Amino acid sequence: MKKTKILAVGDIHGDTGLVKRLAKKAKKEDVDLVILAGDLTFMIDELPKNLIGPFIKVKKPVLLLHGNHESLATADFLAEMYPNTKNIHGYSFKKDNLGIFGAGGALRFNTSEKEIFKSLEKGHFPIRDIKKKIMVTHMHVKGTKSEFSGFEGSKSIRKAIVKFKPDVVIHSHIHEAKGIEEKIGKTKIINVAKKEKIFNI
Repeated sequence: MKKTKILAVGDIHGDTGLVKRLAKKAKKEDVDLVILAGDLTFMIDELPKNLIGPFIKVKKPVLLLHGNHESLATADFLAEMYPNTKNIHGYSFKKDNLGIFGAGGALRFNTSEKEIFKSLEKGHFPIRDIKKKIMVTHMHVKGTKSEFSGFEGSKSIRKAIVKFKPDVVIHSHIHEAKGIEEKIGKTKIINVAKKEKIFNI
């Protein structure tokens, strides 16, 4: 079965130098897909140039969603502005035998538990019969190591993990916990807060 190579990162916060470095890495490592797990910008209304462009230039499709530093409208705008770019908040993406779905935003900022679960459920539905799945959120999961930051994770994301059983969950949001990997059942949880992760699935 063909594997898909992914570069996932979050919390870019308008760092175009980081984006250029990651685009070079994506090309060098010959990844199939780039996933951006929210907080692409630093301020809600500020949209730096070259957040997506460098990835498109090296011919890497981009999946993204909004964090708490940008609105859903900004994520939609970026997805419409660039070719081969899709906002997966409440939607899914299929590649070969892999399905990817997601929900953006963060609790106490611009979403609710109900909205997160509804978006994940909606995104999961079209790929429910696909063998391999990645779930992407900006927010971290309730009861995981990222909570050492003092910020409680989302119960809805945990509920979605139990219900939809994704192979991998990618999230960001908690910078101090970047790079932490753990498991809930058979699901691998990876915090990619400004610490990129390249993996095959």
